[in-house]
Amino acid sequence: MKGKKGSIQIDIPSATKSNKQPGSGKEFGYGDAFSCKAWLWSVWEFCKEDSNRVIFALKVGLAVLLVSLLILLRAPYEIFGTNIIWSILTVAIMFEYTVGATFNRGFNRALGSLLAGILAVVVGQLALCAGRVAEPFIIGISIFLVGTVTSFMKLWPSLVPYEYGFRVILFTFCLIIVSGYRMGSPIRTAMGRLYSIAIGGFVAVIVNVLVHPIWAGEQLHRELVKSFDSVADSLEECVKKYLEDDGSDHPEFSKTVMDEFPDEPAYRKCRATLNSSAKLDSLANSAKWEPPHGRFRHFFYPWSEYVKVGAVLRYCAYEVMALHGVLHSEIQAPYNLRIAFRSEIQDVANQAAELVRSLGKDISSMKKTLKTSLLKRVHSSAEKLQGAMDLHSYLLTSHIDTPEKPSISKPLNPKPDESSGEQTSGPAAQPETYHEMMRRQSRRLYSWPSREVDAFEEEGVLNMDFLPRMNALESTASLSLATFTSLLIEFVARLDHLVEAVEELSKMAKFKSEAL
Repeated sequence: MKGKKGSIQIDIPSATKSNKQPGSGKEFGYGDAFSCKAWLWSVWEFCKEDSNRVIFALKVGLAVLLVSLLILLRAPYEIFGTNIIWSILTVAIMFEYTVGATFNRGFNRALGSLLAGILAVVVGQLALCAGRVAEPFIIGISIFLVGTVTSFMKLWPSLVPYEYGFRVILFTFCLIIVSGYRMGSPIRTAMGRLYSIAIGGFVAVIVNVLVHPIWAGEQLHRELVKSFDSVADSLEECVKKYLEDDGSDHPEFSKTVMDEFPDEPAYRKCRATLNSSAKLDSLANSAKWEPPHGRFRHFFYPWSEYVKVGAVLRYCAYEVMALHGVLHSEIQAPYNLRIAFRSEIQDVANQAAELVRSLGKDISSMKKTLKTSLLKRVHSSAEKLQGAMDLHSYLLTSHIDTPEKPSISKPLNPKPDESSGEQTSGPAAQPETYHEMMRRQSRRLYSWPSREVDAFEEEGVLNMDFLPRMNALESTASLSLATFTSLLIEFVARLDHLVEAVEELSKMAKFKSEAL
């Protein structure tokens, strides 16, 4: 619009200019520096969370360096030749995070390489005896058959743990048989590569065991103990919030914030416990390959029992997650109704959490203590809660219409006419019962749906079709307390199975006996 009268010229700076404005905080490269700093900070937090990650990376680098020296130095290179490259590949593939996983991977690697080498030598000799014309056909058919059989066998359920071994058989056989066909000496090729693989596996095992070993058994032990603490903390956190929450500051519940409760850290830990099944199974399978070490000094340690205890603990954690579901549901029991059973609910939660922590402490210290008294106290608290719910069950059903009790869903009586001379204080007038008083208070206090109905009752303009539905909703809100308490009692019932599982583990693992 330049040159026209009354026009306005707007200059839009280019990206290059805007990035180079001094003092604006948007100089070129500022965003890159900020993202780099954030990335470095995330790396630091990741390393600080588990320092073994850094140690594992350094150990892998050390093992690869030691094997590479066999190539970099002239003397060992003249002995082993180019086949020593297989040592580097073996270290890179075989070196795992824990010692047990490394032994497991090494066993599959060694057995797979041995079987592939023997098979390649046999097929290579048969192909040489068949002549130059039939040799490529025999090799091709053997590669097809080995690839088909190994790929099928690694899918067999009982052979899944050895899936890596079947992969080793496939690619080792193919490399040896093809290279032997071109080089003309399959036996020499197979032996050279088997030596190199053995050297790489030996270096990987020595470095992993001798340099700050990371034991899968220790990690499994700590992971299970941490799960016990997470379940206990989550139970206490849930019950505390349920009894303290008066419903006055509930945020709007939506799908976008479901499972996102920043003020409940124990909830996220309990949810992680539910997802720990695969991790515990993996650690237990790796721990079976480890030699006696540390506190686990006898052979054939019952690592599978740790998995069973973890499964029973998750069985209890499901109830805790269900309690959190009631806590964050839209239909809530009236606050005055919840606090009526505060002492019983709090006592059950505290006793149950104490028992769960005590079981985790026994596993952590590897000591066997009698839990009879603790279990009896938990059962006694649960029975008191159940008795209180039975005794005061009328509080939960006070909104449900019964034939013996009048309800606001029935036709409303008109107001007495003052001019007629009728007196409400006469003998015909009945005092307000406890049921009616509790019902009136529960409508006023934080109930769902939150409505004031007394004004409508007094005016007599409340819709008759709406009243029964509102009564049903108020009754459902009150019964949510019964749901919460029944889930809590079910959690106590499941603790019996947890105690039995821990006792079985302590017996098989030979924990030291200690009086409670």
